[in-house]
Amino acid sequence: MASLLALAVFAAGFGAYLLLDRAVFSNRSVPDEYVYNIDDLAKIDPAMLLYRQVGEPIDTGLKSTAAIELDAEGNLYVAGEETVAVFNDNGQPLRQIPLSASPTALAVACDGSIYAALGDHIEIYSPDGQLRARWHEPADLSLLTAIAVGKEDVFAADAISKVVWRFDQDGAVKHSIGAQDPERNIPGILVPSPYFDLLIAPDGLLRVVNPGRHRIEAYTFDGHLEWFWGRPSVKLDGFSGCCNPVALAMLPGGGFVTCEKGLVRVKVHDEEGQVIGAVAGPDQLGWQAPLRVCETPEQCQDRGLDVVVSANG
Repeated sequence: MASLLALAVFAAGFGAYLLLDRAVFSNRSVPDEYVYNIDDLAKIDPAMLLYRQVGEPIDTGLKSTAAIELDAEGNLYVAGEETVAVFNDNGQPLRQIPLSASPTALAVACDGSIYAALGDHIEIYSPDGQLRARWHEPADLSLLTAIAVGKEDVFAADAISKVVWRFDQDGAVKHSIGAQDPERNIPGILVPSPYFDLLIAPDGLLRVVNPGRHRIEAYTFDGHLEWFWGRPSVKLDGFSGCCNPVALAMLPGGGFVTCEKGLVRVKVHDEEGQVIGAVAGPDQLGWQAPLRVCETPEQCQDRGLDVVVSANG
């Protein structure tokens, strides 16, 4: 068992996209032999569980949430319901920052500035919650699901355009990253559901989740694809379902944490993507068998996760 870890996992509220199957079959009797039961696949070998829960879950006071982030002091930011709620490292509430719409992504810069994606655009707030800037939408139709703030650039993942937008510090779009480009050996990013994450790694490269291809891709800021890792599999060493992972974070000193929806798993990988073990699975996160189909909107909403890792791992 590893030492205690301050890692936050939460339920994301994008359930509408996951209700289609249930709506189609809700008035029909589906024989059990046609229902794919993943209960056995959801079991994780206890020897592979490297972490344990510390303390009680934090009650955010929010009915739905979309993103979490940590600042340089270790305070936790939770975005949801037209609000960013801020907690200290003990889970005690510090303040709430009202937003003009429901957030879909969140980032906190080194200086404490808060970058919130409100669907199709980004708004920037001071640490005390004052609106500083509202950037224009990068495309006619966008859904920004992740933000990464660098020293001179800001990157945002767009689940509808299926690219990463690179902004300058004034909010102007420099270019996009990840679009299909055979000449540069870029197959294109597939985003079947509204989960599309990214981060800036210490080596100066972006790590971009390509969920429809079940892999993590490394790009330069100019958009060159350097390498990738990951493969589709229901086993612990791969990513399951139509489109996983849904979230990505880095461990201090290298290595990654990934989250999967559907077959709900939080896993730890080394710098090259090899699975080291698991943080949690359905049992640890409170998902009850049978893991088949969403019976309620709440179940569909909580099938997606976001994750952050503290500075001490």
